Amino acid sequence: MRRVRRSLRRITRRQWGAVCATGLALLVAAAWMVRVPPGETPLLRIAGPSFIFNYRVADVYYGFTAEIMRPVPVSSTLTADFEDPAGGPPHRVSEKIFPQSRRYALRSPPLRGVRKGVPYHVTIRLLNRGDEKVLFETRLAARSNLDDSIAPSQPLTVGPGYEKNPSPAAAPRGDP
Repeated sequence: MRRVRRSLRRITRRQWGAVCATGLALLVAAAWMVRVPPGETPLLRIAGPSFIFNYRVADVYYGFTAEIMRPVPVSSTLTADFEDPAGGPPHRVSEKIFPQSRRYALRSPPLRGVRKGVPYHVTIRLLNRGDEKVLFETRLAARSNLDDSIAPSQPLTVGPGYEKNPSPAAAPRGDP
């Protein structure tokens, strides 16, 4: 133990500085090697799409969450075209991009006609402000593991307190 202390006392400040500088240089080199260049990072990271069945209010919809990964022009627009399971034109949903937020959740309006295992497509675009130039575009498919036939025809609850719907047609299946 005394030898170690004596040998540590013999190390000068210059030697300690060289050891610390070498260690710092190794850490910086390792960080540089594992970094992702900004040009290779996608503009958006998409989580989803997925279906949501809210049986209490008799809603079926699908949506996704987008996270901004690189700086984009302020007031750009995130647009999604959701395929309509009942047929007809796609439902378009848009949201402006602001610097205060990095995550955006977009969802379709309430839908009917959803079938189990059928792919329903959503096209996601990030449009530049002003000229509407496409900055990012992808097309994804959502598959439901349930049919919307399980959703009630009327909401089971009403109001902010989730009070039982007084309409007899709103009774859940299986109730007398």
